[in-house]
Amino acid sequence: MAILINDNTKVLIQGISGRIGQFHAKDMIEYGTNVVGGVTPGKGGQTVLDRPVFNTMKGAVQETGANASIVFVPPPFAADAIMEAADAGIKFCTCVTDGIPAQDMMRVKRFMRRYRVEDKMILTGPNCAGTISPGYGMMGIMPPAIFAKGRVGVVGRSGTLGYEAASQMKARGIGVSTSVGIGGDPINGSSFRDILALFEADPDTDAVMMIGEIGGPQEAEAAAFIRDHMKKPVIAYVAGLSAPKGRQMGHAGAIISAFGETAQAKVDILAEAGVTVAPNPSAMGETVAMVLEKHSLAA
Repeated sequence: MAILINDNTKVLIQGISGRIGQFHAKDMIEYGTNVVGGVTPGKGGQTVLDRPVFNTMKGAVQETGANASIVFVPPPFAADAIMEAADAGIKFCTCVTDGIPAQDMMRVKRFMRRYRVEDKMILTGPNCAGTISPGYGMMGIMPPAIFAKGRVGVVGRSGTLGYEAASQMKARGIGVSTSVGIGGDPINGSSFRDILALFEADPDTDAVMMIGEIGGPQEAEAAAFIRDHMKKPVIAYVAGLSAPKGRQMGHAGAIISAFGETAQAKVDILAEAGVTVAPNPSAMGETVAMVLEKHSLAA
């Protein structure tokens, strides 16, 4: 069974009545995702794409039995939407919204600490492309046609590079169990380590492709976890090898501020942990194929 999204996932779309939410909701429904409704305060009782709209997450969960949600809510209100999902008993939430203030995400992180581990909602994002389990459903903005069903997990900070990896793998007959975007912001809901642990425990994932970039300690922390806890092979690519120190590249998370945060330092740390690192983005699929062949794993 794929991670995060499977046969039992019932999805609510927070912000379904907005232009962006409605556009991507249509794609998700057409792909086969079990979208059971949406939430927009003040628009309860209406329908969008033949799905009921509710005023609150608690009301929506009680009526539909939903256990997952995706946030298409504007930045000033997105943190409140995430916390409302957690309070309603949602188990998995992904936030696509870009531009959420770091202070708001700090408030979300503090809010999440009140829950016991077994009750805590898994959050991916913000500023992410979402999550897709080919054959089960998707919660996000990715083009689903490039994802073939298979047994390689993908986790990345960059949505675009995640698409590129999936496309290259599909061209080589290699499929994806689940692809997870964790988001590019410096404060996000789930780290590489969190998602790698889920893939390690998933019986339907044989190997993992991890896509990192400059800035932040997440890749170094992931390397330590891979070295000490993972038996499955991990392939990585780290973007930003030519980026100058101190220059923000693209978004808030991609800025080098300390030792170990350059792309080259991360490549070295990952390689020392036994990770096979692709030398450039065009070699991601080729490197995955090489590792699968080396470990005698099916695509």
